[in-house]
Amino acid sequence: MNHSIYSADRLTHLKIVVVALVAGIAVAGFGITAARTGSDEGLTQTARVIKAGKPVVITSSNASLVR
Repeated sequence: MNHSIYSADRLTHLKIVVVALVAGIAVAGFGITAARTGSDEGLTQTARVIKAGKPVVITSSNASLVR
């Protein structure tokens, strides 16, 4: 029995990759479900719509502009 990952065969590497992938999916799924169930405590935000008014020109000098 060899305890080195460097000299392991292809099937051992495949098993490690599959176990890591399944564990990653499980952790991500748990995190998503925990975030969805834990955030429903009345802290919802609502969006307000602000309509644009008439255009306004603001100047700080009394000089006329020649174009």
